[in-house]
Amino acid sequence: MKHLAPVLGLIVAAQLALSAQYEVPKDIPENIRPPGGSTIKRTGPRTGPTPRLPDGTPDLNGVWVGGGPVNDLEQDGGLKPGEIDNLLLPWAKALMATRDVTQEPHNRCLPMGVPRTTPFPFRFVQNYTHQKPTHIFILQEGNIHTYRQIFMDGRPHPPDLDPTWYGHSIGTWEKDTLVVDTVGYNDTFWFDRRGHPHTEQLHTVERWTRLNMELLENRVTIDDPGAYTRPFTLRFFALLSAPDDLQEYICTENNQYGIESIPGWAETYGRPQ
Repeated sequence: MKHLAPVLGLIVAAQLALSAQYEVPKDIPENIRPPGGSTIKRTGPRTGPTPRLPDGTPDLNGVWVGGGPVNDLEQDGGLKPGEIDNLLLPWAKALMATRDVTQEPHNRCLPMGVPRTTPFPFRFVQNYTHQKPTHIFILQEGNIHTYRQIFMDGRPHPPDLDPTWYGHSIGTWEKDTLVVDTVGYNDTFWFDRRGHPHTEQLHTVERWTRLNMELLENRVTIDDPGAYTRPFTLRFFALLSAPDDLQEYICTENNQYGIESIPGWAETYGRPQ
């Protein structure tokens, strides 16, 4: 047994070094939680380095919770109160002042846009082969099972785009970071429940980095000269969830079946028209 002691000591030392190397960065708050008060289902602690696909790129596959704003673009994105509000152009500030959560498009089962998220999980879908992918997809559990497609084949943005909820996204890898450049948005969705607006000039650049086995960082730069005086950058985190699947979520625009029977609904949101 005494001959095993040095070996066991090396194993313990290696495990300690590995855990120190991949610990959660110290500038991430200890109370990091998924947005909106949801909880994460886990099978147990997941430690270790970022997994990789056969072609060497980081593996983003999996079911995640978080990664964007829900209630407050400033607070959820790590900024101080007023940092974004002070960048609003006068017309945009006046519009936001008229909005409240009962008017939010997302509450009517409409897509949430970018970089918005929900308390429900989402899934990155990459390929598992040595062949470079032509697309990466993001599947959303919440609100009508929406999805985003990210073109990875080197194509540019088309010169004339019809405005859509999720825009036109092209992706590239910068070392271990997936950079997603998106234009062609409509001006309908809100950035958060507070009603931060935007225009069809909106241009977002997301930088997704898997920091370790269970932590995914999303740094988002928002550039909309139609509504804000300058671009600004936010930082969000998503945590790996289990079980490794998305649940059925049925939500249809203007779906009013049975809502009058919900206590307090009519008083809060008004009766269906």
